[in-house]
Amino acid sequence: MTTTEAASPLSHRQLRLVVFGLLSGTFLGALDTMIMVTAMRTIADELHGLTLQASVTTAYLIASMIAMPLYGKLSDIYGRKRLYLAAIAVFLLGSLLCALAQSMGQLAVFRAVQGLGGGGLMALALAAIADMVPPEQRTRWQALFGFSFAGASISGPVLGGLLAGLDSLLGIDGWRWLFLVNLPIGLVAMVVVGKYFTVRTPRTRQPVDFRGAIALAAGLVPLLLLAEQARELSSVVALLLATAGVLGLAVFVRVQVRRQDSALLPPKLFRDKAFTLINVVNFLGGVGVFTALAFVPLYLQLVQGLSPTGAGLLMLPQSLATITGSRIVGPLLAKGIRYKHVLATGLGLTGVAYLALAFAGPTTPMTLITVLVLANGIGGGMFFQIVLVILQDAVEPQDLGVATSLSGFSRQLGGVAGTAVFLSLVFSLAGERIGGGIDLNDTSFLAQLDPRAAAPIVEGLARAMNTVFLSIGVVVALAAALALSIKPSRKDTP
Repeated sequence: MTTTEAASPLSHRQLRLVVFGLLSGTFLGALDTMIMVTAMRTIADELHGLTLQASVTTAYLIASMIAMPLYGKLSDIYGRKRLYLAAIAVFLLGSLLCALAQSMGQLAVFRAVQGLGGGGLMALALAAIADMVPPEQRTRWQALFGFSFAGASISGPVLGGLLAGLDSLLGIDGWRWLFLVNLPIGLVAMVVVGKYFTVRTPRTRQPVDFRGAIALAAGLVPLLLLAEQARELSSVVALLLATAGVLGLAVFVRVQVRRQDSALLPPKLFRDKAFTLINVVNFLGGVGVFTALAFVPLYLQLVQGLSPTGAGLLMLPQSLATITGSRIVGPLLAKGIRYKHVLATGLGLTGVAYLALAFAGPTTPMTLITVLVLANGIGGGMFFQIVLVILQDAVEPQDLGVATSLSGFSRQLGGVAGTAVFLSLVFSLAGERIGGGIDLNDTSFLAQLDPRAAAPIVEGLARAMNTVFLSIGVVVALAAALALSIKPSRKDTP
């Protein structure tokens, strides 16, 4: 049974304050991802675990991915406000723990704690906007979250590079400030949202599918460990992980079918073929979007020889292009262009950028790299914005929280899988092509090598990354092709 509570009216001033608080929280989640992209090599070298960076990256992504639909379902039952405040609190705890990490293993665990909070920040904020404003105004307000992400995209890589380049600040290692900067921002968001968000959201009286969440984690974690560490695992351990993963996912599917509307991922939503297809496209697009965050800064530092700060500055064009991409979606839809054509265009731009990077190397002009980064950013911005619009338009109001969280869930699932598989692949290929027993867990030695001695290592890394860029480009191109087959929703342009 579904009951809907009347929404408490907000003045324009209150609405702006609430949105500011929500934006602060989503800025935290976006900044935490973007600030790491240029600093990861420095952190991993210092903690002697560059080849383990996939674990640190995917720990955050998988925790937040599993938490997303759980937050969505809980917010449909208990309301957005208290869940949003809880998400920020968990995220800040994880941030503090990350700042205290002494090894890559510890950092991976603490990043997972961060992810448990971060999974609720964007999904709950977007659902809260949908609660507070009518559909005809929703796109304009939700676009502000694109600016929040874009602001984090602009400041994150540069700030990450600057802090990672510092030996210490106020007696603390420079890279540890990547996590400490979250604390004051998060506290401001908690105070503002706690005080001014008084809207009562539509609620459903259903049990929470904690069994589904546990089964999903039990299925995904072993498979991701297998993807990340396959080159170092024995055949017996690999088989055990694969079996555990498959069984976990089988249990998850069974639980979802039995629980129906109260499931973590309600099966009724996936009976709509268009809804299912857009989630498949979202997954494949997530492979491209999230792996770009891991690979492009790594490519700039390892192959092009840039410092963390230099790599951060070169990521600025992509960040600005992402803003542009998200902003042009609304005008394109207003001109009568169908959702699927906008989505396919964005994915197409990203796919072309990856395919071109597959032929780049140590001597490729930086102007060309900048152009490719721009194309990647525009395509990514279009992709983020239009997928959310399509998913929200495809469901009824009582399922808005779940549908909004799914926009992040399926995309992040693609990011988790892509990052785990392709980071593992790049270091495996690089090790084979370089040879000589080179330890890639700490690549800081490249800066001290004679350029002639470093050239074979850099070339081996470049060739490994070329293979990965080509593979990702093919995946994103497939997503663009599938996007063209999506049937128009009930609100799409005829």
